[in-house]
Amino acid sequence: MHETIKKKGRPLSFDRQEALQKAMLLFWQHGYEATSLNDITAALGVKPSSVYSAFGDKKGLFLDAIGLYLSGPVTSDSIIDEAPSARAAACELLRVAAIGFTGKDTPPGCLLASSAISCSDSANDVRLELAAIRRAIEARLRAKILTSIEQQALPDDTDADSLAAMIMAVIQGMSTLARDGATQDRLLAVGHAAMRAWP
Repeated sequence: MHETIKKKGRPLSFDRQEALQKAMLLFWQHGYEATSLNDITAALGVKPSSVYSAFGDKKGLFLDAIGLYLSGPVTSDSIIDEAPSARAAACELLRVAAIGFTGKDTPPGCLLASSAISCSDSANDVRLELAAIRRAIEARLRAKILTSIEQQALPDDTDADSLAAMIMAVIQGMSTLARDGATQDRLLAVGHAAMRAWP
């Protein structure tokens, strides 16, 4: 009994944030299901028990990795909230996506998109959580569009639902293009082209 208590209180044998960063890159590169626990433990240099102790299970690790991916000084929420208009928010979302999807030190594309595409029915709960995150971003942009309509920065007959969905669809498409090898300049051009459809 004494040994059990001692094990529970034992500190982690690795840097949690560093491990989370490595795991995030693995999931980003290979997707949720294709990244096995063996891949994770090999990359982190730890035993499976250490992963379970720190994150609960693979899903817990993945969701923490998603949290890390979505954190930082610039987020979708901050971009939308701080933009002076819906148009400015959409432009910045597209620009940041083009840059983020083609980073030199990260896998191409979007972690949210690539992980969702590779999820089978057995990981439906993970796919649903990723979809909820994307829907929340879309809802925030839609609210910004509605505010711009109220402020007469957009025509009264603007379809806020479709406009927000279009921007999200373009961003998801840009992720696919990036994984297919598109350059940052190419993605920026796609973003500019999409904004020409803005009312």
